Amino acid sequence: MHDEFLCHVTAYGVCDGRRIGVPLGAYRAPTLALALWWLRDRASWIAERLDPGPDTPHVPPGALVPVPDSVPDVPGILRAWCADVAQQGIAADELTEGRLVRIAASDETTEYELLAESVDAVRMHRTLPALVMPMA
Repeated sequence: MHDEFLCHVTAYGVCDGRRIGVPLGAYRAPTLALALWWLRDRASWIAERLDPGPDTPHVPPGALVPVPDSVPDVPGILRAWCADVAQQGIAADELTEGRLVRIAASDETTEYELLAESVDAVRMHRTLPALVMPMA
């Protein structure tokens, strides 16, 4: 039943005392496999931008420095999720059952959120209040 999936990536931070979300991308995946591929691709994309390799051509020499162990490792969390076959299976099962999948990682300033949900499940949630009207 769940053939299409809506996928979103958003970064959240605080600006002027308010929590602000900045959309980083959206994709309407025609299949479960493409939804999971897109989530992994976006997670890797964020990780690479937050933590590029020292030999990355566009990064000047000496520009990258190690951070203390106390700093949350958002790129590491995202890379680990991408590489975890069991987590991918759990995400696939959740999406197949029509449930929302949320992957999130935060540091001191920003929360990165990846979401996916079935188009069918979204439609069902929109129509549910109309179907469950109290009778007088």
